[in-house]
Amino acid sequence: MFPMKRFAIGLSAALAVAVLIPAVVISAPKEEKGKPAAVDAKSREAGMKEAPALIQAAGIACTVSDARFIGEDKKAATKYYEVACNEGMGFAVLAKKDAPVQTYTCLESSAPQADGKAGGLACVLPGNANPGAALQAYATKAGVNCEVENSRAIGSSAKNSFFEVACKGGSGYVIQTANPLSLSGEIIANSCLLYDEGGNVNCKLTNRETQLNVVNTLNTSAANNCAVKDKRYVLSTKTDNYYEVSCQDGKGYMYQQTAATGAFAKAIPCAQAGFVGGGCTMTDAVAAQTEQAGFYGKLATKAGFPCDVEKYGMLPSQDPKKEVVELKCKNSDVGAIAIFTANDGQVFDCITSELNGYRCTFTKKDSQYARLSADLVKFNKGSCKVSDARIIGSTDKEGFVEVACSDGLPGWVLAYPLNVAKPASSQFLSCVQAKGIGGGCKLPTNATKS
Repeated sequence: MFPMKRFAIGLSAALAVAVLIPAVVISAPKEEKGKPAAVDAKSREAGMKEAPALIQAAGIACTVSDARFIGEDKKAATKYYEVACNEGMGFAVLAKKDAPVQTYTCLESSAPQADGKAGGLACVLPGNANPGAALQAYATKAGVNCEVENSRAIGSSAKNSFFEVACKGGSGYVIQTANPLSLSGEIIANSCLLYDEGGNVNCKLTNRETQLNVVNTLNTSAANNCAVKDKRYVLSTKTDNYYEVSCQDGKGYMYQQTAATGAFAKAIPCAQAGFVGGGCTMTDAVAAQTEQAGFYGKLATKAGFPCDVEKYGMLPSQDPKKEVVELKCKNSDVGAIAIFTANDGQVFDCITSELNGYRCTFTKKDSQYARLSADLVKFNKGSCKVSDARIIGSTDKEGFVEVACSDGLPGWVLAYPLNVAKPASSQFLSCVQAKGIGGGCKLPTNATKS
């Protein structure tokens, strides 16, 4: 299964039980046109005296830099405060007698009410003038490439808070943090493209079409002459984002983007992209795979391994300039692992491929026995018809294969040079001689005779 980045699990359910900020009957400080709301000295003095202890009691990582007493609801036995923090976003604080302290980020408390006006708990301290700016640090820690331009609070649950951020360039994310908000807690950022427009949870600060503009940039970097017909977001991993494009000429690709930088990483033809989120859906992937199979057959033949490719599978490659592909040939039990570059290729049969770090999955193990038996003939051991085999170890230059003989007589260990596509066995050892290699012989008919 392709490793998918964790979604904000249970987000819809979490928001369904989100605590609503009380509609307190408190008037916000009056603003003069073009000037921030005034905070009188008495409310600030009371806030600085009482709010720090409340913040500490709430367990918030906030060094109070400013505070004000907003007011009191005597009937509800609740006092209200606003605090600004050295660490970033400030909070509205609710202190109810004989109850735990409640806090709300300034993005939550300052959200416009149904009539569009600010509520009584809106943050007005100078240090809270731009509460959304504090989310930049959270986006950065989450590992996404986002210069935050706009933000809003989505809601909170008992354990988590959720925010939307819109990024310069049109992309956007839903950021999940701990509740109370803290940079030291777990932070997860999911692309807005994960959420359907009009759904219970969705992004409102960007639109889907704008978010997908990044695909145009990736397409330019891919330089594969694709005139984009359609595009879609596919999924994200911890390190990468994936997008599918279909081209006017019928071809299609998965574009891999590095999440931390937003940079183009790789263009994966749809014929090779089955491992990404179920593969391409906007192009004829079967036709593309058939065409690609023929292409790999030609490359394998050119590399000295004639193969009418019936099936192929992509393997991970640490080198972006190399493709590692497992091949299954039509009407043959023989398979191989091929390593192709832009200029040449190397094809390993399923014995030597495993010695070089790649294991065949399309080819049965016993199909390799004839090759091993033939190699024993070269050492005058033709009486041993190989009935079992296993890789037992390697050095920097050689890999070693233990073989068992069908007649039950002691088997042998064959050595092959590494990084050679068609290696001849360089030496053979008895199981007694091979005791120091990878723990020695262990096949059933060899273990008691070694």
